[in-house]
Amino acid sequence: MSRLFPAPLLSIALFVLWLLLNLSISPGNLLLAAALAVVAPLLMAPLRPQRARVSRPLVVARLIGRVGIDVIHSNFLVAIGVLRARQKPPRSAFVHIPLDLRDAHGLAALSMITTVVPGTVWSELALDRSMLLLHVFDLEDEKAFIEHFKHTYERPLMEIFE
Repeated sequence: MSRLFPAPLLSIALFVLWLLLNLSISPGNLLLAAALAVVAPLLMAPLRPQRARVSRPLVVARLIGRVGIDVIHSNFLVAIGVLRARQKPPRSAFVHIPLDLRDAHGLAALSMITTVVPGTVWSELALDRSMLLLHVFDLEDEKAFIEHFKHTYERPLMEIFE
Protein backbone atom coordinates (compact mmCIF):
# COMPACT_ATOMS: atom_id res chain seq x y z
CA MET A 1 0.00 0.00 0.00
CA SER A 2 2.84 2.41 0.77
CA ARG A 3 4.18 1.84 -2.77
CA LEU A 4 0.94 3.23 -4.21
CA PHE A 5 0.65 6.00 -1.60
CA PRO A 6 4.17 6.98 -0.45
CA ALA A 7 2.77 10.11 1.22
CA PRO A 8 -0.87 9.49 2.18
CA LEU A 9 -1.38 12.89 3.83
CA LEU A 10 -0.07 14.61 0.71
CA SER A 11 -2.44 12.52 -1.41
CA ILE A 12 -5.42 13.50 0.73
CA ALA A 13 -4.38 17.15 0.70
CA LEU A 14 -3.99 17.18 -3.09
CA PHE A 15 -7.37 15.50 -3.57
CA VAL A 16 -9.17 17.99 -1.34
CA LEU A 17 -7.26 20.99 -2.69
CA TRP A 18 -8.13 20.09 -6.29
CA LEU A 19 -11.81 19.93 -5.43
CA LEU A 20 -11.69 23.18 -3.46
CA LEU A 21 -9.89 25.06 -6.22
CA ASN A 22 -12.39 23.88 -8.83
CA LEU A 23 -15.44 24.36 -6.56
CA SER A 24 -16.97 21.24 -8.06
CA ILE A 25 -17.44 17.59 -7.17
CA SER A 26 -18.43 16.54 -10.67
CA PRO A 27 -17.35 13.05 -11.78
CA GLY A 28 -14.64 14.54 -13.98
CA ASN A 29 -13.17 16.59 -11.15
CA LEU A 30 -13.32 13.62 -8.78
CA LEU A 31 -11.43 11.52 -11.33
CA LEU A 32 -8.81 14.24 -11.93
CA ALA A 33 -8.40 14.80 -8.18
CA ALA A 34 -7.90 11.06 -7.62
CA ALA A 35 -5.37 10.85 -10.46
CA LEU A 36 -3.46 13.84 -9.10
CA ALA A 37 -3.55 12.41 -5.56
CA VAL A 38 -2.02 9.13 -6.74
CA VAL A 39 0.39 10.26 -9.47
CA ALA A 40 1.96 13.41 -7.95
CA PRO A 41 3.31 11.76 -4.77
CA LEU A 42 4.63 8.83 -6.83
CA LEU A 43 6.52 11.21 -9.12
CA MET A 44 7.84 13.26 -6.19
CA ALA A 45 8.89 10.28 -4.02
CA PRO A 46 12.44 10.09 -5.45
CA LEU A 47 12.96 13.78 -4.63
CA ARG A 48 12.19 13.26 -0.96
CA PRO A 49 15.18 12.56 1.28
CA GLN A 50 15.00 10.10 4.14
CA ARG A 51 11.90 10.20 6.29
CA ALA A 52 11.93 12.66 9.15
CA ARG A 53 12.02 11.26 12.67
CA VAL A 54 10.18 13.71 14.86
CA SER A 55 10.63 13.11 18.55
CA ARG A 56 9.64 15.08 21.63
CA PRO A 57 6.15 16.35 20.68
CA LEU A 58 6.07 18.72 23.66
CA VAL A 59 9.17 20.47 22.31
CA VAL A 60 7.42 20.74 18.93
CA ALA A 61 4.37 22.35 20.55
CA ARG A 62 6.56 24.73 22.59
CA LEU A 63 8.53 25.72 19.47
CA ILE A 64 5.35 26.37 17.47
CA GLY A 65 4.03 28.55 20.29
CA ARG A 66 7.32 30.42 20.56
CA VAL A 67 7.43 31.06 16.80
CA GLY A 68 3.85 32.36 16.93
CA ILE A 69 4.73 34.77 19.72
CA ASP A 70 7.89 35.88 17.88
CA VAL A 71 5.92 36.50 14.67
CA ILE A 72 3.51 38.82 16.49
CA HIS A 73 6.29 40.56 18.43
CA SER A 74 8.49 40.98 15.34
CA ASN A 75 5.59 42.35 13.27
CA PHE A 76 5.12 45.01 15.92
CA LEU A 77 8.86 45.85 16.08
CA VAL A 78 9.26 46.02 12.29
CA ALA A 79 6.17 48.23 11.97
CA ILE A 80 7.55 50.60 14.59
CA GLY A 81 10.96 50.54 12.89
CA VAL A 82 9.44 51.42 9.54
CA LEU A 83 7.29 54.20 10.98
CA ARG A 84 10.23 55.72 12.88
CA ALA A 85 12.77 55.24 10.08
CA ARG A 86 13.26 58.99 9.57
CA GLN A 87 14.00 59.74 13.22
CA LYS A 88 15.95 56.56 13.97
CA PRO A 89 17.05 54.54 10.91
CA PRO A 90 17.13 50.77 11.43
CA ARG A 91 20.56 49.18 11.85
CA SER A 92 20.29 46.45 9.22
CA ALA A 93 23.10 43.94 9.18
CA PHE A 94 24.17 40.54 7.95
CA VAL A 95 24.91 38.13 10.77
CA HIS A 96 26.96 34.94 10.55
CA ILE A 97 25.49 32.31 12.85
CA PRO A 98 27.53 29.16 13.56
CA LEU A 99 25.25 26.11 13.37
CA ASP A 100 25.34 22.89 15.34
CA LEU A 101 22.16 21.61 13.63
CA ARG A 102 22.98 19.30 10.70
CA ASP A 103 19.74 17.39 10.03
CA ALA A 104 18.22 18.33 6.65
CA HIS A 105 14.69 18.38 8.05
CA GLY A 106 15.75 20.55 10.97
CA LEU A 107 17.51 22.98 8.64
CA ALA A 108 14.41 23.14 6.44
CA ALA A 109 12.29 23.93 9.51
CA LEU A 110 14.82 26.57 10.59
CA SER A 111 14.66 28.20 7.14
CA MET A 112 10.87 28.34 7.33
CA ILE A 113 10.99 29.86 10.80
CA THR A 114 13.39 32.61 9.71
CA THR A 115 11.22 33.28 6.67
CA VAL A 116 8.04 33.58 8.75
CA VAL A 117 9.47 35.83 11.46
CA PRO A 118 9.51 39.42 10.15
CA GLY A 119 12.82 41.24 10.26
CA THR A 120 14.98 38.22 9.38
CA VAL A 121 15.87 36.80 5.97
CA TRP A 122 17.74 33.52 5.40
CA SER A 123 20.50 34.62 3.01
CA GLU A 124 22.97 31.74 2.72
CA LEU A 125 23.90 28.38 4.19
CA ALA A 126 27.50 27.20 4.00
CA LEU A 127 28.04 24.07 1.89
CA ASP A 128 29.13 22.12 4.96
CA ARG A 129 26.06 23.41 6.89
CA SER A 130 28.26 24.94 9.58
CA MET A 131 27.37 28.61 9.08
CA LEU A 132 24.19 30.51 8.34
CA LEU A 133 24.09 34.04 6.98
CA LEU A 134 20.99 35.99 8.07
CA HIS A 135 19.97 39.51 7.23
CA VAL A 136 18.44 41.26 10.24
CA PHE A 137 16.27 44.36 9.82
CA ASP A 138 17.29 46.11 13.05
CA LEU A 139 20.22 44.71 15.00
CA GLU A 140 21.25 46.15 18.33
CA ASP A 141 23.62 43.51 19.71
CA GLU A 142 24.96 40.84 17.35
CA LYS A 143 26.23 38.52 20.09
CA ALA A 144 22.89 38.64 21.96
CA PHE A 145 20.98 38.04 18.71
CA ILE A 146 23.08 34.97 17.87
CA GLU A 147 22.60 33.52 21.35
CA HIS A 148 18.84 34.19 21.22
CA PHE A 149 18.56 32.60 17.76
CA LYS A 150 20.49 29.48 18.77
CA HIS A 151 18.66 29.08 22.08
CA THR A 152 15.16 29.83 20.77
CA TYR A 153 15.18 28.02 17.42
CA GLU A 154 18.26 25.84 16.84
CA ARG A 155 18.36 23.96 20.15
CA PRO A 156 14.68 22.89 20.09
CA LEU A 157 15.07 21.76 16.46
CA MET A 158 18.10 19.71 17.46
CA GLU A 159 16.02 18.06 20.23
CA ILE A 160 13.25 17.31 17.75
CA PHE A 161 15.27 16.02 14.78
CA GLU A 162 18.63 14.75 16.09
